[in-house]
Formats: sequence, structure tokens, C-alpha cells
Amino acid sequence: MKMASKLRLVFNLDKTTFLFYLEAFVLLGWARTLLFRKFSKVAPSLGERGRETDRDCDASHTPSMRQVAGSIHTVSKYTPWDSKCLVRAVAGMKMLERRGIGSTLYLGTAKDNNGNLIAHAWLRSGPYYISGAEEMDQFIIVDKFANTADR
Repeated sequence: MKMASKLRLVFNLDKTTFLFYLEAFVLLGWARTLLFRKFSKVAPSLGERGRETDRDCDASHTPSMRQVAGSIHTVSKYTPWDSKCLVRAVAGMKMLERRGIGSTLYLGTAKDNNGNLIAHAWLRSGPYYISGAEEMDQFIIVDKFANTADR
């Protein structure tokens, strides 16, 4: 698809979707820059280490959670930088935090077919997985961060 066609699609979105996409784009870029810092410096901003948020949620938050998940999923495909699992999870966490919705970021490890250690990150809010759910069952949780969004 040519750039002009893509831009036309973006500007024909309804205002709410456009703003969610714009926010996702900015936060994906910001989250990507965090990868250049030591994790020990970034970790405190992710929430309470070793804790999880409740699996119950206020039903009124469901539309926002779906919008955040959809925005992160869609926009991450079109960023000029790599927006892999950790970047998507952190950006989603911050989008939810801005809306007063708690979430838990999980970090997991596994071994690939060659025996090499691989890592994955995913984000859950209430009973819903915002990002990374497709592969999470293949990984063992090594850390988690609860962001109650009221900190």
C-alpha cells in the first residue's frame, strides 16, 4: 500500500480511534527508548515488583482496555522502530495507567529449539490480555510488575 493511501486511511479514522493510535505511536516510541537504559533504572516505573493486580475489573473499563489493546496491536506493526513484546507491554501499561486502569506486566523466559534462552513480555488487565498473549504459554514467568494506576 502506498504512503498516500495509508495516510488517507489514518485521517479518515474517527476522532477517538485516531487519538488512541496517536497516543499508542508516541508511547511505543517512548517505551522503545527505555530499552537503551539499564533495566534496574526502568523497573521502578513499571509498578510494584513481584505483585499482580486483581483479575477482576470494573466492566466500565472493558471498552478502554479493548481500544488500548487494538491500538497497540495495530500501530506496533507500522512503527519505523522495532515494537516487540516488551515495548508493546510497557506502552499498553502506560496507556491504561493514564485511564486509571491497573495492569500487570509479566516477564518470562524459555528455550528455543536450539536451546538458546529467549524472553517474552505480556500485559494483563483484569481478566483480559492486552498484549503478548499469543505466546505467553510457552514461557515461565520470572518477574511481574503490578501497576495499580493510582500510584
